[in-house]
Amino acid sequence: MATLPPSRLVLSPREQEYLRVFLRHHLSDAPNRNDDTTRQGHLQNHSKSDSSDSDSFNAAAFRSASRVFITTSLSLKLVGTVLDRVTARSQAKLTHPQPRKPLVVSQTRLALSLSTLLFLHRVLFRLFSKLRVQLLHEKVRDIERRYPRVYAALTSKLAPAIGASLSGLALGIFPSDQLRLTIAIYIASRALEIGYTVLDAAGYMKRNPFGSWVLFALAQGQLLHAYVFDRDCFPQAYGSFIIQNTPEYIQRRPENLSPKVRWPSYNQISDALAEMARLRWPAFVSPILRPKVANTLPASIDPIISPITSRAHPALQHLSCALIHPQETSCFIAYLRQILLSFPKIAKFFTIYYSAMSLLKIRAFVKMPLQELDRLVKKILKTSAAITGAIGTSWGTICLFQWILPRAFLPQFRFFLGGLMGGSFQLLDPGSIGHGNSMYAARTSVDSLLKVGEKRRWWRPVRGGDVYLFVAALALINVCFDVGRDSVGKDRSMLVIRVLRGDIELGLQRGRKQEADSEKSHDE
Repeated sequence: MATLPPSRLVLSPREQEYLRVFLRHHLSDAPNRNDDTTRQGHLQNHSKSDSSDSDSFNAAAFRSASRVFITTSLSLKLVGTVLDRVTARSQAKLTHPQPRKPLVVSQTRLALSLSTLLFLHRVLFRLFSKLRVQLLHEKVRDIERRYPRVYAALTSKLAPAIGASLSGLALGIFPSDQLRLTIAIYIASRALEIGYTVLDAAGYMKRNPFGSWVLFALAQGQLLHAYVFDRDCFPQAYGSFIIQNTPEYIQRRPENLSPKVRWPSYNQISDALAEMARLRWPAFVSPILRPKVANTLPASIDPIISPITSRAHPALQHLSCALIHPQETSCFIAYLRQILLSFPKIAKFFTIYYSAMSLLKIRAFVKMPLQELDRLVKKILKTSAAITGAIGTSWGTICLFQWILPRAFLPQFRFFLGGLMGGSFQLLDPGSIGHGNSMYAARTSVDSLLKVGEKRRWWRPVRGGDVYLFVAALALINVCFDVGRDSVGKDRSMLVIRVLRGDIELGLQRGRKQEADSEKSHDE
């Protein structure tokens, strides 16, 4: 067998032909009039001989893997350089500037992990596919008698898909940190979505009355409980968004307050709510009605919240009400104020976000401006209404449960129930945008729940558990791609599976007709 030239490890035969024609066309001293015809003839002849070319499978896999490595490394360095300059400008006036945290622990190991994953997936898929064909041959049927279980596993139609998923162990090259866990959880959630789509297409989910809004409701319940009791296991970005859009229930420092008076932070307010739940929601003792009492707060509650509760209306009966809406005696009016004050801010945020995302569909706006504008407005209103209701109701149920439940009944679990009720507002946004928000909340909740379980010793952490989760998710996606190709084949995420299997090479692509013929022959 002839040895491949080193250039094949860098450029595919088609790319070499393009480069050769390009150089001959632009660098020749006397260009030929028939250059275009010659170029088309070379490319057509070369595309016909792609299957019989000496370009080996391993060389193609190495090319794609090396391109993934180079692209990932350069992209991370470029983003890091931009963020360094932005951080330097923002901290130029500070006397003690803080260094920026790197995006990833090791850029090289992340790039190496992704490139190794692609290379191993292609090699393993091809290996198990060839092994299955050879085992099905009549000459090796005696293996079936000796090792029936092994033979049945290796000759299964799903053997190449599951075997290739072992390449997911390459994720272990990347250091164990939050990013690796996030990648594993994201791929696992996408695998479950794809699996649900396959089952739905097969008719197993026709009578399912629930939707993704249930995931959002459960996630909101868990996240609210974690924010109050296990804030170190709660994502900061998610929490800052909720706090910024809670103008009524999280009291801000008054502008006319003396700087000598300490005002509680957001975390100290939530810590006080957590302690109230542990004390089974004590009643409010107004310092206005009892001025001779030195400290009207329970002993275990931090007196840092006294600047809020001491100004509370004496008609309030519950200490939690005095903390979250001290000036309003009606819990329902406070809830309405929260909704009315937060909706414009949330709507403004999603208007900017969806308007920026709509720039990707600028052609559709040019063709049908009124219809696209109507869709944009509906998306903004639906998402804003759902998120506003979720945040406001989650906090408002603190007061609701005070009136309808006994003090000692589920004092801490109320936060989960409140988040569950608030998350039910996701019913207002049942479209694809709402589904995306639900899946994001579900992934965030799973991440938080894993950390809470480890903190409270509900389960022991498994070393490399995120890598095993990634391998299982990759196996499920591969199996769904083979079993339900008609239902999930049009999903854009399935292009990643085609790239991993080698159906699509990262580089100069063939024409649509040739790709269709190649895919048809692969299916056969």
